[in-house]
Amino acid sequence: MPNRKKPKVYITRRLPDPVETRMRELFDAELNITDEPRAQPELVAAMRSADVLVPTVTDRIDAALIEQAGPQMKMIANFGNGVDNIDVDAAQKKGITVTNTPNVLSDDTADMTMALMLAVPRRLTEGANVLVGNGANWKGWSPTWMLGHRIGGKRLGIIGMGRIGTAVARRAKAFGLSIHYHNRRRVDPTTEDQLEATYWDSLDQMLARVDIVSVNCPSTPATFHLLSARRLELMKPGAYIVNTARGGIIDEDALVKALREGRLSGAGLDVFEHEPAVDKRLAKLATEGKVVLLPHMGSATIEGRIDMGDKVIINIRTFFDGHRPPDRVLPLEH
Repeated sequence: MPNRKKPKVYITRRLPDPVETRMRELFDAELNITDEPRAQPELVAAMRSADVLVPTVTDRIDAALIEQAGPQMKMIANFGNGVDNIDVDAAQKKGITVTNTPNVLSDDTADMTMALMLAVPRRLTEGANVLVGNGANWKGWSPTWMLGHRIGGKRLGIIGMGRIGTAVARRAKAFGLSIHYHNRRRVDPTTEDQLEATYWDSLDQMLARVDIVSVNCPSTPATFHLLSARRLELMKPGAYIVNTARGGIIDEDALVKALREGRLSGAGLDVFEHEPAVDKRLAKLATEGKVVLLPHMGSATIEGRIDMGDKVIINIRTFFDGHRPPDRVLPLEH
């Protein structure tokens, strides 16, 4: 940006070195070297002094914070695919443009979804834990020991057939799973034919017929507790749930109850309703082999994080060059 004042960019968390280096080259960027989450007073100060805020999914950019933004604050460039951490309506009313980083994490998240889909029925973490402590608890191979279930031939029900859901479907089909899905709208016929996918306009009806459920829909007010106690009761006895989307989509209390009562065979969770807090009951179920828990690492690849950073940079540069950012997010229609 020759002969032009660099925009002041405030970054809330540490980003990969190549991304931070490029941001320092292009912008007047304030980095978070310690990676400690920014306290609320720090965010308020940033909204009053910076031109651009670069938050992550762990930062709550609500209406109260946005209201305190100074006139110089022009953009919130989210380092993340979702924007459920940002009040987009409040930002628009304040004249602040919001962007995100879509379409770079689909494969990474789909890979992790498949990993959990295998880990739970095949009891991978249970088996791995047996060998902790020099294998003291392992007596050798046995034909009836540590038996799990194959996933080939089972029916997979995908909730949310966007880019991630479709990527999950392609992988799952290669593993021999039959693809079923529920979405706000039906996918295009070509994709449906390629996946040999069955569309259900009724989520209730799909849940009653599939063996594994994969949650891949966005977090919105409409999807909060989408998998409620009532819907969990509709699922087949012995079914599994995998969630790599957002924790609040599943009613965690109802899920714990279903797992404890044996109405569900297991769950693979990369996200949690009250994240970063993890329900102690889920942790206990993990020790019993009922669930596999991961610390929100579905998109955690070096390649993915750098691609996200590149998107943030492109959005900022495009905006300050006077053009519409490619990943601008608009408020949902009510």
